[in-house]
Amino acid sequence: MQIGMIGLGRMGANIVRRLDAAGHRCVVFDVDPATVRQLVDEGVATGADSEEDLASKLSGPRAVWVMVPAAHAGEVVTRMGNHLQSGDVIIDGGNTHYPDDIARATRLDRRGIDYLDVGTSGGVFGLERGYCLMIGGNPGPVARLDPIFRALAPGTAAAERTPGREGNPTQSEYGYLHCGPVGAGHFVKMVHNGVEYAVMQAYAEGFSLLERANAGRRDRPRDAETAPLADPGLFQYNIDIPAIAELWRRGSVVGSWLLDLTAAALHADPTLDGFHGRVSDSGEGRWTVLAAVETGTPVPAIANALFTRFASRDNAEFGHRILSAMRSQFGGHDEKKD
Repeated sequence: MQIGMIGLGRMGANIVRRLDAAGHRCVVFDVDPATVRQLVDEGVATGADSEEDLASKLSGPRAVWVMVPAAHAGEVVTRMGNHLQSGDVIIDGGNTHYPDDIARATRLDRRGIDYLDVGTSGGVFGLERGYCLMIGGNPGPVARLDPIFRALAPGTAAAERTPGREGNPTQSEYGYLHCGPVGAGHFVKMVHNGVEYAVMQAYAEGFSLLERANAGRRDRPRDAETAPLADPGLFQYNIDIPAIAELWRRGSVVGSWLLDLTAAALHADPTLDGFHGRVSDSGEGRWTVLAAVETGTPVPAIANALFTRFASRDNAEFGHRILSAMRSQFGGHDEKKD
C-alpha cells in the first residue's frame, strides 16, 4: 500500500522504515528538509516539499499519517485536510487528547474525509520491536488500512500466547486493535501512559529505598530537627543497585521491558550522575487523572506519580517554603541548611 507520513522525528522516521521493509510505499514531509532527504537518500521514501505536494504524490483513496507533537497535531490535520477529498483518511498517531479527536473527526466528516486516532507505543525501539497500536475510528477505513497496521505491529511472536486462547490469533495478539469509534484509540493510549507513569514511579521508589539501605552507616545529625533511626543496625546494607535490576529481570514477577530499560541505564551510569531528576510530563498522565475524576474512578497510584513529576520540577518549592515557615512560627524550628 501507499501512505503519506508527516513528521519524521524519533518515531515517524522509523515507522516509515518499518513500512518500507514490509513492502509499503511512503511519501514523506517534515518541516525540517534534512529529515526528508535522509529517508530519500536511504531509498525508503519519496520526498515532498509541502503538505500539498505530499497529497499530490499519493494515489486515491489517500491515507496520510500525522506523527507530530500533540500541540501541533490539530493545525497539521486541518491543513492536510484542505488538500484531501472524500474517501481519503487522516491518521493521528501522536498523543492527542481524545476529545480533540472527536472534534476533528466531526469537521472532516462534513467533507467525507475519515479520521483515525492511533495511539502508538514503541518509542525509539519500534523499528526493531514493532509498535503496539490502539486504533479509534470508523470500521471501513480501519479495515482498509489493516495491512499498514499489521506491518507496524510486533506480531504474534512478540509474546507467548495467553493460556487458554485457541484458534487463529486475534488482532490484539498481533499487537494492534480497533478499540472503538473515534477517540477510543487515544483514550486507551492515554490510560496506557497513565499506567506507565505509575509503574515507573513504583520502580523509582523501590530503587530509591534500596539506595538508602545503608542509612545506618551514614552520618546523621543528632538534633531536634532530625528524626533518629530507631535502630541503625537494621540499615547496614550496601546494595549493588545495578545488580538488583539485573536480578529482577530474571524470573521475578516485577520483570518488564521498563525494568530492562532501567537496568540498561544503571549499567551505563550506576549512580545516575548524568541525570538531574527533573521529570517532564507530556499530558497523558494529566488527562488520565482528569478522566478518572469525571468518572469517579480511583487512580491513586497514577495521580501520585503525576504529582511527583510536578514536584521534580520544583513546582512544590513555594509550598515547601510555606511548610518551613509554619514550623518556624509555631515551634521556633530553624530550617536546616544541609
